[in-house]
Amino acid sequence: MTVTDSWDMPLRTKLLVRALNRSRGSDRILVPDEIARSRAWFAPTRIPYTWVTGPVPAGVEIAGTSFAARDGQSIHVRTYRPRGTRDEDLPALLWFHGGGWVLGNTRGYDPICAWLADRAHVVVLNVDYRLAPEHRAPQAVHDCVDAARWAASGAPDASGARWRSGGLGLAGDSAGGNLAAVVAQVLRDEGGADIAHQALVYPAVDATMSSESVALHAEAPILTRVDMDAFLAHYLGDAEDALDPLDPLVSPLHAEELGGLPPTLVQTADLDPLRDEGAAYARALRDAGVDTRHTNYARVPHGFMSFPGATRVGVAARAELVRWVRDHAHDRGLR
Repeated sequence: MTVTDSWDMPLRTKLLVRALNRSRGSDRILVPDEIARSRAWFAPTRIPYTWVTGPVPAGVEIAGTSFAARDGQSIHVRTYRPRGTRDEDLPALLWFHGGGWVLGNTRGYDPICAWLADRAHVVVLNVDYRLAPEHRAPQAVHDCVDAARWAASGAPDASGARWRSGGLGLAGDSAGGNLAAVVAQVLRDEGGADIAHQALVYPAVDATMSSESVALHAEAPILTRVDMDAFLAHYLGDAEDALDPLDPLVSPLHAEELGGLPPTLVQTADLDPLRDEGAAYARALRDAGVDTRHTNYARVPHGFMSFPGATRVGVAARAELVRWVRDHAHDRGLR
């Protein structure tokens, strides 16, 4: 029996996990060659890949723009807008991709970002923030905060199309969920953008890795404890000025104050090392008076939102995410 066989997942999920594990090989350490190869890859947006990742809706225009970060660096943003809406004052949703602050790219998130733009009728701004180990924490946070402030400035995209500058949404998965949570806290404290809501998809919010699910699912499919250690080692580094794992810029769960944050959706995966810290963040937000919804999806591992076709709950999870974004981005009466 393989490790995958021992997990209570639907057969289609097990088959995908096996294929992903074979493609990674036996060495799961994030070495430079593996990092470069992984960053460059994304699933093609065609059949049969879209049977797993979900299709990219034809009714969405995908383009690109950029903004200048606080240090002058140009940061690329991949944009998704429902076709025929360039003259509409649509709300905007910033998306921060996952990958442990080390891996991932914006093109790999075309299916989910285009789906959100199409179904929630928003402009999605997928931020290509700088990655570790070349750029240690808190560089990714700075880039994402700067992205939110740029989006709130009313600056048009490269085609001249605009979006609503107020009432932005924040969203992201895994490390991107971490960044969305941190950005919401920074902007609450320092200002610069009006955040109306946030959606955190299996977010990494506690870099101490002390929750029970980290130990329980240390050898889980997709994300293991070894992976998490490697990601954090790259992201934090070992310099004298490296951020402490308890710093709220790394671990938003440990912020002294959680009140005053925007309405928050937290989605977790039951077979995920990050499950319990996501649930703990949802409870802490609720205790602080924040309007919070938490849904834990059974029999799925970390990352399942990126392969909804290989799970039984992927469609429902995406539908919940779309409803949350649509209902909080638009007037409550719009359905």
